[in-house]
Amino acid sequence: MASVTEADWTGVREAFQRKLTEARTFVEDTERTALAAGAVGSLALLATFVGFIVTSPLTVVAFLTFLLAVGYGWLRHQATTAHALTLTMTVSTLLILGLITVFIFAEAWPAFEYATVEVYGVGVPGLGLFTQTVWDPVTTEQFSLVPMIHGTVVVTLIATLVAGPLGVAAALFISEVAPPTVRELVKPGVEILAGIPSIVYGFIGFTILSPWASDQFELVGQGTYLFVGIVVGLMSLPTVVSVAEDALNSVPESMKSGSLALGTTDWQTMSSITLPAAFSGVSAAVLLGVGRAIGETMAATVMLRNSPALPDPIYNVFYGYETLTSLIAARYGNAHGLQFNALFAAGVVLFVTVLFLSVGSQLIEKRMRRKLGGGDR
Repeated sequence: MASVTEADWTGVREAFQRKLTEARTFVEDTERTALAAGAVGSLALLATFVGFIVTSPLTVVAFLTFLLAVGYGWLRHQATTAHALTLTMTVSTLLILGLITVFIFAEAWPAFEYATVEVYGVGVPGLGLFTQTVWDPVTTEQFSLVPMIHGTVVVTLIATLVAGPLGVAAALFISEVAPPTVRELVKPGVEILAGIPSIVYGFIGFTILSPWASDQFELVGQGTYLFVGIVVGLMSLPTVVSVAEDALNSVPESMKSGSLALGTTDWQTMSSITLPAAFSGVSAAVLLGVGRAIGETMAATVMLRNSPALPDPIYNVFYGYETLTSLIAARYGNAHGLQFNALFAAGVVLFVTVLFLSVGSQLIEKRMRRKLGGGDR
């Protein structure tokens, strides 16, 4: 066998170095082209967004450029393009949501400025919206949100009293009591109910519940907070059931089995082990249902009187006037001037309220996962 000389090793090393240099050059070229395609796509998407804002006829050209850049990148550099595209979509979503938030607050600011009230010599913008009780955009130009906030709170409380106990009980039945066959049928059926449009619930309430309530309780006209709250509570029920059932299923089976092994009954295990362990998740489910109730528009608009006033007495639930959502839905078409800005102020109140509820539900759910050992510590 011929021996390998130093010259042969030198040739092998040189060939290896050449191949390595060629590979590095190819990778660098690929990275440069991928970077160029990503830069072109990002700039084109930004131009599309700006063109949409300023209603430019060149918006279509920018959007087609973005599609071409993405198509080229997907064919030649699929992995890099996928990462860049997901990042771009995430940033775009956050940017759009941020701009929507800024727009809502900017449109509401004239109403807050108009309703400025001095407290100990210091002007508090918007305080007049929450200290007066009259909504009169024509005669006195007063824009009080108090009657609508009262209606929203009453409807939400009633809806929570309906959706909370019923939703938790249904979730407990599906998760712990129902046989597998029944569970497979009931859970998808409950989730399908969440897809029914709210106007359908409102129409049923307007044509069936409201006339019945007017006859039974001898009310003048239709629309009661009580039955609007019941309808909205039934609408929120699928959300509460679905989230609460997932929370109950996340309880480790070892905890339930250990309780049953000690001689407890199924109900004692559910009431003393399952529910306390999943309390955070169940609470988050109820909060999500409350958020749905606060933001409900069509059912309240169809069933209520759409008259901004406080009931007399204030705890009377057999009369229903208006909520924040029904106020916006009923008046945005013909509103102008300060009334238009006041409707955005009502939207700001809804936005902040639902935001706090959503953040609270997420924190509670995170606490549940940490408590059960399923999340980051």
